[in-house]
Amino acid sequence: MRHIIVVADMKVGKTGDSLITHALGSCLGLMVLDPVAQVGGLLHAMLPLSRINPQKAQANPFMFVDTGVPELFRQLYDMGGNKKRMVVKAAGCGAPLGKNEMFKIGDRNHTVLKKLLWKNSILIESEDVGGTISRTVNFDLSTGQVIISSNGQKREL
Repeated sequence: MRHIIVVADMKVGKTGDSLITHALGSCLGLMVLDPVAQVGGLLHAMLPLSRINPQKAQANPFMFVDTGVPELFRQLYDMGGNKKRMVVKAAGCGAPLGKNEMFKIGDRNHTVLKKLLWKNSILIESEDVGGTISRTVNFDLSTGQVIISSNGQKREL
């Protein structure tokens, strides 16, 4: 089944599912797969830290990296996923308005992600982050393949 993940959303699925998100600019796209349990998920988080609006974070943890990432892993664990087998990939975290963007949302999203994963002894296998381009992510849970599309070109992550 094909699932579209919008901004500030997340979906988990099993083998046979395809997870797609569009327009990753400064947002974080996080793809996680346990190939043995055959479960995976994709998070499209907008902002780094939930403390700027705890009420919104409670209503929608996927809006923020610091609340969305743990919730993605929790849901995968509930489906039989195991942290030691997780393959983690990241995309986005760019600066679509240019490197002089005042708030550096993309950089901050990436920093919060790395800190969270490091604290939990989880490594990123591969990433396509930074720059000024927008990215579309296609994540095939059957194969674990992640295809990044941007500027009319496709590449595997």
